[in-house]
Amino acid sequence: MASDPTKPLLRLIPSRPSDRPAGVARFPRPPEAFSQARQTASFSPKFDRLAQVMARDPAGLELRADPTALAPERLLVFEVRGSVGTFADAIRRVPGLELIDEEELEADETDKTPAAYLMVPDARALQQLLSLWQRWLRGELQWGETPWGTVFSLLRDLRPWGPQDRVQPYDASVLAQEVTGRLDDDLVRLEVELVFRASKRAGQAQEEAVRQGVTAQTGQVVSSSRIEDIAYHALLVDLPVRALRAVIERSADGIAGLEPVMHIRPQSVASSIEVEEAEDGPDGLATQVLGEPILALLDGVPVARHRLLADHLVVDDPLNLEPATLVTERVHGTAMASLIVHGDRNRPESPLPRRIHVVPVLGPRDAFPSDRLIIDVIYNAVLRMRDGAEATAPGVVIVNVSLGNARRPFSGQLSAWARLLDRLAYHYGLLFVVSAGNCTDAFPIEAFATHTLFEDADPAHRAQETLRSLGNIVADRRLLSPAETVNGLTVGACNEDAVVAADRRIARSIVDPFGEHRMANPSSSLGPGFAAAVKPDVLLPGAREHLRLVARHAHIEVAPAPPTRSAGLRVAAPPRGGVENADGFTNGTSAATALGSRTAHRIHDALEATYGATFSGMAPRQRAVLLKALLAHTARWPDTTANLIRDVIGPPDGRQHVRQKDNIRRFLGFGIVDPDDAVACADDRATFWASGELAPDKVCVVNVPVPIAMGGQAVPHALTATLAWFTPTAPGRKSYRSVRLKIIEPNSLGTLGLKSHRDQPDVNQTNRGTLFMRSWTGSRAPVVGAATTIPLTIQRDPNQGVSIDDPIPFGLAVTLTMPGIAEIYEQVRQRLGLGLRAPA
Repeated sequence: MASDPTKPLLRLIPSRPSDRPAGVARFPRPPEAFSQARQTASFSPKFDRLAQVMARDPAGLELRADPTALAPERLLVFEVRGSVGTFADAIRRVPGLELIDEEELEADETDKTPAAYLMVPDARALQQLLSLWQRWLRGELQWGETPWGTVFSLLRDLRPWGPQDRVQPYDASVLAQEVTGRLDDDLVRLEVELVFRASKRAGQAQEEAVRQGVTAQTGQVVSSSRIEDIAYHALLVDLPVRALRAVIERSADGIAGLEPVMHIRPQSVASSIEVEEAEDGPDGLATQVLGEPILALLDGVPVARHRLLADHLVVDDPLNLEPATLVTERVHGTAMASLIVHGDRNRPESPLPRRIHVVPVLGPRDAFPSDRLIIDVIYNAVLRMRDGAEATAPGVVIVNVSLGNARRPFSGQLSAWARLLDRLAYHYGLLFVVSAGNCTDAFPIEAFATHTLFEDADPAHRAQETLRSLGNIVADRRLLSPAETVNGLTVGACNEDAVVAADRRIARSIVDPFGEHRMANPSSSLGPGFAAAVKPDVLLPGAREHLRLVARHAHIEVAPAPPTRSAGLRVAAPPRGGVENADGFTNGTSAATALGSRTAHRIHDALEATYGATFSGMAPRQRAVLLKALLAHTARWPDTTANLIRDVIGPPDGRQHVRQKDNIRRFLGFGIVDPDDAVACADDRATFWASGELAPDKVCVVNVPVPIAMGGQAVPHALTATLAWFTPTAPGRKSYRSVRLKIIEPNSLGTLGLKSHRDQPDVNQTNRGTLFMRSWTGSRAPVVGAATTIPLTIQRDPNQGVSIDDPIPFGLAVTLTMPGIAEIYEQVRQRLGLGLRAPA
């Protein structure tokens, strides 16, 4: 049944936390060690080389000229099998070794390869490391040194951080394009990230060394940023083309050979959107008294005087970008503000009852400010909103980030931007709703030799071959930074809009690739995320994207077509062609993200209207994680779409269902959200919410009442539960996602005729982020008594790495449904004894 706004979400109260049950393993099984013979063969040559060089030069100075040696002041990369916790403990026992960072790397089918990054500042520390290795080979490790035995036995690789690591292949290819056809003296802007040093003095010394290196290449430093909270230190520099060629070639003679340098990348470029077919907008909208903002939009400069937006925006412009940005260039910010305030204007909805707080972070031509690092811009924007007594938007709990770095596709390690959002989310209690990013590059569809054959193909065959082609290039369509954020909610675009059938007049030059399949748009970036987490988390409407022909060889190549009034989301647009208060049409993940933020706002409004201060008086972090759970909770894989991906991409062996689900979640995440169901219930569907917090090694129970109307009914029914939290993050922590929560599967599911639903991520896939979602379905008649409940146990697993004593807030959403049985909602409401006021 359709959602009924007069049936608000129902609150449940968790039990008092108690100790984790006995018998649950507190620590994972240690990984199997490599044999000593294997380790000796693999790593002895590296240590022998080090010993030879140090024998010639005990001070280690000669090592600087030897790119294959393990040099002092050189960042070392240790890849270990299993946890890096033991390794980090051992490092702290060695004077002079400094732990720089640790990352969880994506798991392969048989192993995990975490890496620890170490700064070895002097020859004495290297001598100690060499001595430990030699004594381990002889079996002579002393008391207190035994952790090193574990380290060496689990070592997968050891290498110095050198020019080949500082300039990644993708970045080198972008920089090569930058210098093509340019004069040697032309300046190109780069981002140079330094190895972060905990000591501010050491960091300043490193920065000065890099500044001198840049100056020596006749370059200049434009700006710099050091953010201790996320161990980030970077410079924005101009370098002449002749010096940039040495960077591209990874030469040790250029700035790529400077020891303090961690990464060299091209300057960040904002992902873009299109707004097409501007036309006359509305004459006017009814005004109302609007509340203070709970949602912030970090985006481009909006047309703040647009008739659709004038009463709804509070614009704070600390970078003074508005005067420099032509009104006609204000595309991105205007469209996103319109979607958040009004939704897709093809679908009549009420505007939000509060104003939204807008901080421009895009300037002219919807580009990032050219003289600032975007990480610095975002950091200062959030601090200005929420930090201290002079905060400009202290009530904000939702932040829309329909932005991405088009030059930073996710490649396994977290970007500084994602780390920043994770830190700010936990520290300030902010739900960052982030776009997955768009990939608009052309791609081949080998099954069709001509565009005519593609147009005239059977819709089912066309959908299969389009999906097959995208499946072949998933590695090239990865998330754009900061979409890999762990604490944020990442949104992809599905092929939906509210265009009515009579208006869907599509030219034959463009083709609808998926027809009636509800699917991720061809341009929507694909997962997974950090440590193989489910990403994007959810999909929301990004318009019904079509494909256009761009080339033909032995087969066609296609690319996403621009939005139109026949296939687009209707939004406010900048003046165009003499039309001042224009409407236009847009699409993509930026638009889908704005609709996600709007949905989170609607959930907040509904809970506040129903529960008053009980909800609005919660701490920001508690409200933010609850909104995160409820926003993601309605996400589902459409059955026909999941089957299409399973059949086309496979693998075909039904016994490999985990890999099949892995391929489905790359495209769909947890699924497509129903915004209306996220806000209200229906006669045959009850959605509950609960919030609480868990200290280390604690559990709590949330008892979900089962209505008597479900008993004895042999019809389809379902239980779905979604748990959300924010993990604390800090530089040098042994595991980035240091706190893990989960829902323990209830023992009573069989009695209720329920079992795990086939079409959802595997339990090990859903346990990798900060959303844990499970769905159970069945059609056998449940056995229900007058007081039957489903006990959902929420468990906090042991901390990964250092102990975190802070209690962690969580939000829980639970839905019970039996389609067609109209008594479900009213019976559970009566059992809970809730006298609720429905939202207006």
